[in-house]
Amino acid sequence: MWQADAKKVLYAQLCNAFYQREVQRLVAEPNSDRLRRQLKSLPYYIERAATLVANTSSPFKLDSQNGSWLAKQKPTPPEINIQANELFYQHNAKVGLIIPILVRSDEQIRVRIDSLDQVSDNKVHCNELGWFAFSGQGLELPNAQLLTPSKVSLTAACCGHQWQFSKRCLPRVLSLREMLLAGSINWRNVKRLQT
Repeated sequence: MWQADAKKVLYAQLCNAFYQREVQRLVAEPNSDRLRRQLKSLPYYIERAATLVANTSSPFKLDSQNGSWLAKQKPTPPEINIQANELFYQHNAKVGLIIPILVRSDEQIRVRIDSLDQVSDNKVHCNELGWFAFSGQGLELPNAQLLTPSKVSLTAACCGHQWQFSKRCLPRVLSLREMLLAGSINWRNVKRLQT
């Protein structure tokens, strides 16, 4: 009975954190029609994310007050291995696979989480970040690079790890969409879809 109460408290804390995060994001939405559509679907996605996160057995600690995953951050970003990427995506690219993507800006590197929604002969399309060659190179975003899914690269993506001027900096807060994806990872085998 106590565990059921603890789960309900965790679920409520996550819902509150996700609502707070999404309301702050939606305040900046300039298109009123799009804002209405997003507000209409918001309860569904928040309840789904809170349920997934509360019931997922992930290798991280959960900060339920902020709705974030916590794990020790590596001193450097995950390595890019073009040959490993090519080999992995040639044989394992499937629609729905959750993958990490390294994104570089002028002075910052972060790892994001996305999912594949199209697979072509020698390229894949990520739901949010567009087309990538099997080697991992972004075809629409030249500053983005696919990584081979691994516990190290997905940990960095799920926990919002980022580096500035080649040094660790405070993790970013994941979007609700990224939390939904993080809650759907098959941690027993990160290179396969959840069954």
